[in-house]
Amino acid sequence: MLRLPAFTYLQPNTLAEALRMKDEAGPDGMYVAGGTDLYPNMKRRHQEPKTVITLMGITQLQCLSERVLGPCVTLTALSAHPPIRQRFPAVAHAAELVSTPLLRNMGTLGGNLCLDTRCNYYNQTYEWRKAIDFCMKKDGHICWVAPSSPRCWAVSSSDVAPVLVAMGAELVLVGPHGERVVPAARLYNNDGIDYLTKHRDEILAEVRLPAPDGWDAVYRKLRRRGSFDFPVLGVAAWVRWDGRTIADARVVLGGVASWPQEVAEAGTALVGSDLSDEAIAAAAEAAYRPAKPLDNTDFDLSWRKQMTRVYVKAALEELRERRR
Repeated sequence: MLRLPAFTYLQPNTLAEALRMKDEAGPDGMYVAGGTDLYPNMKRRHQEPKTVITLMGITQLQCLSERVLGPCVTLTALSAHPPIRQRFPAVAHAAELVSTPLLRNMGTLGGNLCLDTRCNYYNQTYEWRKAIDFCMKKDGHICWVAPSSPRCWAVSSSDVAPVLVAMGAELVLVGPHGERVVPAARLYNNDGIDYLTKHRDEILAEVRLPAPDGWDAVYRKLRRRGSFDFPVLGVAAWVRWDGRTIADARVVLGGVASWPQEVAEAGTALVGSDLSDEAIAAAAEAAYRPAKPLDNTDFDLSWRKQMTRVYVKAALEELRERRR
């Protein structure tokens, strides 16, 4: 049985109190919300904080309104919220595809957005990793996915992040030096270890969704089982209509890189079209080209790459059917 190491557990009631606690704890302190990512990581000794600061007692972080979402809102509450289901169905759908009902009852929006990157070689027990020699992401010096690479190739496996990146949502980060607002895409680095631009002492305090204004979005997820599993491929597609034609579009892939990967060429292929078969095929081909699955998740590599075409095409066809 895997057991948690000993740690001090703190329960602040305000953001200011949480920031003060983190400052006092220093690099040995970490924030936690639902804990569905951090606690398993601690059991496997991936992360070893001496002080854990829960954010779940901060009322400000529990906000759930029409366009402003608190990071401590559970995925269950987010996916079931009527205004979200009606106005932002892609967000609700992505949230309800995460893991299982039990974990969605605990897991939070902020936790899914800040989810640790994953890898077949990293997400193992301490003893397993020690037996093969530790990897670059924790305790070692080599990436077992690509041994000659100078970087870690662990992948971003969030379901909600590709949707928010595609939609152009904004995130509010609060730290010791004040507040800053960043586009969702700028929260992420393409690096399996340093995967967030959020500073360690900052708190994700708010998610702001864009006003509904002639746009639509969908999310498609590939995984081995119908529930529980992380995405092997996630596809978020966003389009803004101008009459019967596409004025702007974005296609973002999850599960294929260390960040939610926007494929600009795929969006460009859709602009000016009415989502014709030809435009959809061109966008699917554009998304297929940069998708380079590695030996860091499930399924055969070449098949996973082929599925990029299939899932982008299906997502765009769904958007076209909604418009009819």
